[in-house]
Amino acid sequence: MNTADLGLPVDVPSTALFTDQYELTMLEAALKAGTADRRSVFEVFTRRLPEGRRYGVVAGTGRVLDAVENFRFDSGVLGFLRDRAIVDEATLQWLADYRFNGDIWGYPEGEVYFPGSPIMRVEGTFAECVLLETVILSILNHDSAVAAAASRMAVAAGGRRLVEMGARRTHELAAVAAARAAYVGGFSSTSDLAAGFRYGIPTVGTSAHAFTLLHDSERDAFRAQVATLGRGTTLLVDTYDVAEAVRTAVDVAGTQLGAVRIDSGDLLLMAHRVRQQLDELGATRTRIVVTSDLDEYAIASLAAAPVDAYGVGTQLVTGSGHPTCSMVYKLVARAQSTDPKAPLVPVAKKARGGKTSIGGRKWAARRVDEDGVAEAEVLGTGPVPAKLSGRQLVVELMKGGEVVAREPLDAARDRHIAARAGLPMSAIQLSRGEPVIPTEYV
Repeated sequence: MNTADLGLPVDVPSTALFTDQYELTMLEAALKAGTADRRSVFEVFTRRLPEGRRYGVVAGTGRVLDAVENFRFDSGVLGFLRDRAIVDEATLQWLADYRFNGDIWGYPEGEVYFPGSPIMRVEGTFAECVLLETVILSILNHDSAVAAAASRMAVAAGGRRLVEMGARRTHELAAVAAARAAYVGGFSSTSDLAAGFRYGIPTVGTSAHAFTLLHDSERDAFRAQVATLGRGTTLLVDTYDVAEAVRTAVDVAGTQLGAVRIDSGDLLLMAHRVRQQLDELGATRTRIVVTSDLDEYAIASLAAAPVDAYGVGTQLVTGSGHPTCSMVYKLVARAQSTDPKAPLVPVAKKARGGKTSIGGRKWAARRVDEDGVAEAEVLGTGPVPAKLSGRQLVVELMKGGEVVAREPLDAARDRHIAARAGLPMSAIQLSRGEPVIPTEYV
């Protein structure tokens, strides 16, 4: 699937107000102080992974590029800012002409990351970069959290299909972003039609318990569904008695029945019973799909069960207990004057309590052992060691305000599979632990 070739809609409404007020008040003060045009470098990183996680997953990069392109202050937005007296008239005039003309570098979407990794670097004037902080963090924190959960679930599923079906468990717009992130992390399809329309993700769906309850009998419901969707459909078999429903399903659809879905009860036990029953009825190719509040641990517990696919909702779209990645957007270098040729000097917050940061524009490379397995995430601000020059992770995403790295969503999905495969085996363990490789600074 190449979404770039499908002619799908990529425009979004203005993202200018997807921001915190202090971004604008900082802008106004910097304009008055004469420092707004100093060249600046901001970096997105996280100081730690969510508790127990072994690696993070970069997701939302493509959405960030769309958001930056659409960061515009139209007359309605400017009128709102003027009516609320949020900034002065001079600042409003500056915002009216706002276009991000800087550069963005970062880890490509689907790559894995670790504490300190410069996941995204935004370069330009202080004024044009500072405004993007909130929207960039909003996207990356949410999407990366969902993608990390999806990745863990994909590992637990062991190659079996995963269906994202969490639209009813989160905000309607967050649901679309979550479906996209889940696809990057390893899910194969979504129930959310908006995600299919927006990003070209394969969509699936058949019926709920309400459809069965609507009809006078389960047989009538199955007949109606098969007549409409064909014998390859998936019939929901746990509205009443599962064993009776499976018999009826095969009787109605024949041994060519596509699948049955189990949405309640002891899924491990039920899957084994249903598989045996289907085989005895001759429906040996009929697949079994399970749903019902699954997370990576529940999926892993079903590894020995004859399950062909999993449908996951709540735990996926909420990051399976970690709905954010705690990413931050920090100024790490800035010029000493507004002269475009003025050299950049490193800057960093110094604070107690684990909130310190390291100044300077950073490069990142992943060192591997003799078998090609990652052994460290190496970061630095000086020259890149020759032995790491071919292992650099940061790529150019936007140059002079123009996107240079837009790619099909499948490219990010494939990249994640490759990146995860390059980590030590312990990365795929679901037990709690430290990051699977250390971060080293040189």
